[in-house]
Amino acid sequence: MARNEDREQMALIKWTQQASIRKAYPELKLLFHIPNERHCDPREGKRLKLMGVKSGVPDLFLPVARGKNKGLFIELKAENGKPSDNQMWWFAELGKQNYLAAICYGWKQAADMLMHYLGGDDNAGKS
Repeated sequence: MARNEDREQMALIKWTQQASIRKAYPELKLLFHIPNERHCDPREGKRLKLMGVKSGVPDLFLPVARGKNKGLFIELKAENGKPSDNQMWWFAELGKQNYLAAICYGWKQAADMLMHYLGGDDNAGKS
């Protein structure tokens, strides 16, 4: 069963794949998920850690520069979600490297963030 955050992220990705949204924001083709969730047994967790998985890394990355920002990281939370201490550490560190890192509550807030970051009309393509 999908978690609330998973459903929100799937809704966001579905929104980004609409033809009208892709036409308005072609850079969204570069948006990708960082599969950093660790719902696994200890052996698999150790293997993933050895491969470089790190706790707190944001969910999504848009490798598109805007202004002083080299790209946009999004941590997508369900409405009642809270960022962890590790996530807050990542936000601070990414900011020092000129990446924008944002916490978005629900897919619509994430869509608004993406449109704002890409410099478009904040009301374009609302679903």
